[in-house]
Amino acid sequence: MSTPVTLGVDLGTSGVKAVALDAAGRVLADVTETYPLLTPRPGWTEQRPADWLAGTRAALSAIVARLREQDATPIALGLSGQMHGLVPLDAHGDVLRPALLWNDQRTGAQVEAIEARIPRADLVARTGNRAVTGFQLPKILWMKDEEPELYARLRHALIPKDYLGYVLTGVLAAEPSDASGVGALNLARQDWDTDILGELGIDPALFPPVVRSVEITGTLNAEWAAQTGLPAGLPVVAGGGDNAAAGIALGLTSARPDVGSLSLGTSGVVFSPLTTPTPDPEGRVHLFAHADGGYHLLGVTLSAAGSLEWLHHRLAPDVPLPTLLDEALAVPAGADGVSFLPYLSGERSPLMNPHARAAFTGLSLAHGRGHLVRAVLEGSVAALADAYAVMAPIAPLRSLLSTGGGARSEMWLGLASGALGLPVHPTSARPGAAHGAAILAMPAAGLHENLTAAIDATRPDALEAVPSVDMTAALGAYARTRDALYPPEV
Repeated sequence: MSTPVTLGVDLGTSGVKAVALDAAGRVLADVTETYPLLTPRPGWTEQRPADWLAGTRAALSAIVARLREQDATPIALGLSGQMHGLVPLDAHGDVLRPALLWNDQRTGAQVEAIEARIPRADLVARTGNRAVTGFQLPKILWMKDEEPELYARLRHALIPKDYLGYVLTGVLAAEPSDASGVGALNLARQDWDTDILGELGIDPALFPPVVRSVEITGTLNAEWAAQTGLPAGLPVVAGGGDNAAAGIALGLTSARPDVGSLSLGTSGVVFSPLTTPTPDPEGRVHLFAHADGGYHLLGVTLSAAGSLEWLHHRLAPDVPLPTLLDEALAVPAGADGVSFLPYLSGERSPLMNPHARAAFTGLSLAHGRGHLVRAVLEGSVAALADAYAVMAPIAPLRSLLSTGGGARSEMWLGLASGALGLPVHPTSARPGAAHGAAILAMPAAGLHENLTAAIDATRPDALEAVPSVDMTAALGAYARTRDALYPPEV
């Protein structure tokens, strides 16, 4: 008898990942396809949606081939992806320009314009967030200001994963976990805030209808079925933004608000579930809807593993990364006075400063490559500790589960534990957003009665916490450098 599986697709920044899970969460197949990142100007990051589609087509085709070998049958597909991006479509559903991504920082003037029209306190109270350069709303205003001819043709503003859903099904739809990262979703109503959009002169009709994360938005069209080998009419489920979907994969729910997660991916993220939408009044951390129907706080530093990748590529591209990590391990805590601010792409929590830039300080002739690597590792988790200091009074955590590529480094996790003052637990599996998307599709597929049952059946086991590493010296040096270069707002 054929094994029923759900598929999850995560449209990431470096590539698309597709997985197939059975009802117990066992991975029957997984495939990753990469695509390029465009940086046409400093601070600008874009991707071609056509590259996403080509990668997704290849990934799904490979998944289908592997499932045939195992006599497994896909019965639903869930979506996840990078948040905040803008995919602008015309009246025919054609892409008007390359997508502006989550870490694009070109919209400083538009953020100022939003806060000039809408008091920050009102914006935070309604949407859970202040105006942020990476969010989709200021990107739309940037198009209006800088590309008026294209803006005049704009009819639909989609988030990356929702664009993929539209191409797969022909249906325009959004769901709350990703939509709450646009900057215009009223969290209490979980629908677009027409008052905010009206004040900014933006037509609410640009945005798709908002449905539940576990809802079927449409079915796979014949063209994509023929190109991938998937069955035509396969149900496609709305899914969740990458952080929410990764949280689902780890079993993080609003029903267990004391267990969060630490992600050390391109960006670094502390994820804390919430039962009620309680924002930081100053909007220094993000408040989003969760894919389980609740909410979560996110503390984000834009360049965590991204900082390490940058250092590796620029400083020692021919040296294996494990060698660099071993050199960092041999350096004393605090990197002998070397400190690093990881603001290579500007910074989110809690600075919310797109103009912030990275810096090494404390260097001397006595320092070497290992000190730089250790300072990057320490600086990335010190930035996350800044964010968690804002989150803790609202959503205190008892422990963290680790995820992301950086979670493979026990030293890095130990540094994070020391910086945040929380135990950090690896898990028996390393599920990500694609796994969460597949889990979100399980209720619609009939594999589980509801999302709670699907999460309970697939939750990975938490392993013993990693040994915590003392970060006292590193945190002190980091704070002094941060405050000297970027004094706190008074």
